[in-house]
Amino acid sequence: MGTSQRDTEFSEYVAVSRPALWRTAYLLSGSVAQADDLVQNALLKLYLAWPRLAHRRQLDAYTRRIIATSHIDETRRPWRRESEPLEGHEPSFQSEVSDHTALLRALKNLPIGQRRVVVLRHYWGLSVAETAADLGISEGTVKSQCAAGLHKLEQALTPEYRDETRTEERA
Repeated sequence: MGTSQRDTEFSEYVAVSRPALWRTAYLLSGSVAQADDLVQNALLKLYLAWPRLAHRRQLDAYTRRIIATSHIDETRRPWRRESEPLEGHEPSFQSEVSDHTALLRALKNLPIGQRRVVVLRHYWGLSVAETAADLGISEGTVKSQCAAGLHKLEQALTPEYRDETRTEERA
């Protein structure tokens, strides 16, 4: 494959996939700047691996895994341990959720492992096995992290639960 054909194929893939990859990176990291870095890093690694990738139908999975593992690596770095808010300079997502800010806040409050699993399972719609492979964890861990994360999201987003919590806090 010639360099120009490779560049053309890569450019076409990036044009179609970059928005979804960026949303994933944003939902994982909670930071616009870090999402930009994660996607840029993933696309660089993908470009370098492009000639070796014979099965083009696996590109999304390959790139998602790069983003997920890069995010894991970034959270292990001491200077990345500072908490960056999801509020502020959020991108506008086309969403059916009426309270977008509450959803972002609830995602931000999930432990990072639960947030990764919930984003891959429910934003991307991956199976338990695919999520486990992308994150390098067991299927049992995916199931337990997903269940716990969804429970916390439900509690945070259910008006009745929030009202009960506020009443208890006042008492």
